[in-house]
Amino acid sequence: MTDEFYVKRCLELAALAIGNVNPNPMVGCVIVVDGKIIGEGYHQKFGEAHAEPNAVKSVFDRHGIEAEHLLKQATAYVNLEPCAHFGKTPPCADLFIKHQIKKVVIGNGDPFAGVNGKGIEKLKNAGIEVISGILDNECRYFNRRFFTRVEKQRPFIILKWAETANGYFATINGHQKWISGGLAKRLAHQWRTEEDAILIGKHTAIMDNPQLTSRDWPGKNPLRLVIDKNLNIPQSNHIFNKEAKTIVFNEVKTDVIDNIHYIQMEDMKFYLAQKIAFQLYLMDIQSVIIEGGANIIKQFLDANLWDEARIFTSQNSWIEGVPSPVINGFVTEHFQIDNDKLSIYLNDINK
Repeated sequence: MTDEFYVKRCLELAALAIGNVNPNPMVGCVIVVDGKIIGEGYHQKFGEAHAEPNAVKSVFDRHGIEAEHLLKQATAYVNLEPCAHFGKTPPCADLFIKHQIKKVVIGNGDPFAGVNGKGIEKLKNAGIEVISGILDNECRYFNRRFFTRVEKQRPFIILKWAETANGYFATINGHQKWISGGLAKRLAHQWRTEEDAILIGKHTAIMDNPQLTSRDWPGKNPLRLVIDKNLNIPQSNHIFNKEAKTIVFNEVKTDVIDNIHYIQMEDMKFYLAQKIAFQLYLMDIQSVIIEGGANIIKQFLDANLWDEARIFTSQNSWIEGVPSPVINGFVTEHFQIDNDKLSIYLNDINK
C-alpha cells in the first residue's frame, strides 16, 4: 500500500466527524506496521481526544502488551500536522515522541499559529522521520472550512438557493412557493448538520417563517442567524422557538433572552457582508450557509465573500418572479437530485 492510500484512509475516518469538531479541523490517524494497520482513530468531538491519541489507544486495545513494541516499528499517518501546543488536550506530537513512533507521514501542515510547522519540527528533533505534503491539495480541500477561518479570519461561506428552469428565485408578491422537491429539501437538511450556522434576512424570516433546523436528517441543528435591523420579525416566528439557538443581528439592542441572542451592529446598510463575516469569525463560527433572501445573497456576492454555492434548478418555469442572483465562479460538479439539478460552484479566488 502507498502513502496516498493510508492518507486517504485518514480522510475517510476524519469525515465521520463532520460538523462535530468545529472550529477544530477534521483529522484521522492510521498506524501501520509492515503494511498492516494496527490501529486507527479520528477526532470525534470538539474538546475531546484528537485523532492521534485515539489511534494509539486502539493499538493498545487491539494488541495489549505487544503495543509498545509495535509502536516503535510503526509509521503513523495523519492528514494534518500533529499539534505541538497544549490546548484542550496535550500535544499530539509529544505522544508520538513518547511512544517512539518510527515515522510520521502527513497530508497538510497546520496553518494555526500554535502549530504551523512546530509539530513537524518537534518530531524531527526527536529523531522521527517525517514526510509531509502527501495528497496536499486533497487534504486542504477536505479541511477547507478550517483553512479559510485560520487564513482569512472569516468563516467558510456557502451560498444556497433554488431557482426555476427560467431563472426565478422567489415570487414577486413574496408569498412562499416551493421550487425544488422533497429530496432536495432532505439533502439541504443534511448540509445543515454539517455546518455551524445558517443565515437568512428579515424578509425571508417573515414571508417563509422557516424553522432552519435539521429535522429531516439525523444530527445537530445549526446556529440560526437572522438579520433584522429594526427587530420587525414577530416573536411568534419559528426562529424564536426553543429548537436551536438564534442570533439576531440588529441596530437596536444587545441582549440575551433564553436561547435568543441579540447583537447590535452599527450602520448595517454599509459593508454588511463584511461586518457579518468578521463577527462570525470572532464567535468561532467556522462555516455558514446563507439561504436568502436574494438581497442578502447579492450582498455577499457583490463583496466577493463566498467560497461555495449550491444551486438547485427545478424543471418547472414561472411566468414571473424575482430573478435569481448572478454568480461568477466555476462549476465543479452537477448532480441530478430527483427532478432537480444541483450545481456546485466554487469562487474563482479559491481555484
